[in-house]
Amino acid sequence: MQAVEHFVHDLRAGQFRKGLRVKKMQGHDDVWEMTWAPDGRATFEYGPEQRAGERHVVWRRIGGHEIFDRP
Repeated sequence: MQAVEHFVHDLRAGQFRKGLRVKKMQGHDDVWEMTWAPDGRATFEYGPEQRAGERHVVWRRIGGHEIFDRP
């Protein structure tokens, strides 16, 4: 899945490309959203570091627009 490869690369680089549309989710302090296609969306949060120097991502939901109802 190309979106995941881009996400991992950008996470390590410290900046997400515009095509992934990563942003903080409104109304949820620690939840982020990503949209890579008309029917491709995900919510995630950052968890405690598991490996020194690497951010740990906890995927919450993956699917279509309906995932935003209960992120």
